Amino acid sequence: MKYGFLILLFSVLSISALAEEKSTPPPRVYPVALPNYDEETATRLQIFLDNSDFGPGKIDGRMGEFFRKALISYKHAQAMPKTGAVDQWMLDQVPVTYTTYTIKEEDVKQIGDVPSSHAEQARLKWLPYTSFLEFVAERYHSAEAFIQKLNPGKNWEHLQPGETLKVPNVLPFEVEKFTEGKVPENPTFTSRKVFVDTYEHLLEVFDQDHLVCVFPITPGSKTLPAPVGTWKILGATIWPWFRYDEGMLNYGVRTENYYNLPPGPNNLVGILWMGLNANWDAARVKDLVSVGNTVIVF
Repeated sequence: MKYGFLILLFSVLSISALAEEKSTPPPRVYPVALPNYDEETATRLQIFLDNSDFGPGKIDGRMGEFFRKALISYKHAQAMPKTGAVDQWMLDQVPVTYTTYTIKEEDVKQIGDVPSSHAEQARLKWLPYTSFLEFVAERYHSAEAFIQKLNPGKNWEHLQPGETLKVPNVLPFEVEKFTEGKVPENPTFTSRKVFVDTYEHLLEVFDQDHLVCVFPITPGSKTLPAPVGTWKILGATIWPWFRYDEGMLNYGVRTENYYNLPPGPNNLVGILWMGLNANWDAARVKDLVSVGNTVIVF
């Protein structure tokens, strides 16, 4: 559904090269083996990390690559031993693992059909969620299969307003609260730097030497890999239109054979023109970085 962070950095974040600036990437701290926690423990840890801006990927109650990296990164940032030991105080921050969400009448406008062809998508004004399952899963940062597992017996093809679903008790991504426009500069964050690790598939934000947040990314593609170097953020947009140009995406060559795809949660770049691999992560990154920040891709 979303393209990777670095494919879009040139056209989306509007970044410029800073050849004169040298920045050393942070040391990698991820090669630490962790146990497979039970589902309850894993879910609570994922919720804690997600609420702390250390994105574990989609919440699913299972150990996985980005869950492991998020946990190790968080412990590293807090100067804690980087082991698989479960720290009780982390779990204590999530005393209630699950909550419920009742589908509202106004949620219906977030759902609709999205044609498969880009030509047909370009004729629309909005690219909505395609189901209530997709809407609720993204709202609660979860894998759709996990939401289904938590709610056995539901008729997922015919969910209606008024139905209540069990969901992880994570800070929700309230898509309806986002309005179209430019993201303003935040002078509080002028010293922050963004590091894009194309090997580990992570985006890290540092304030001086302090690790502020970590989120999983998809850095470029095989045909158009991420542009290694030092760059600067010039701008970012909420609810962007996307110029879908296969020549640009596949070969880095702008052509006249393109489609202007309308905004919406199923636009290829999602809610924010920063192209993280999940809308809720992108929504938070805009509040953690600023126009003018340096971006180091390595």
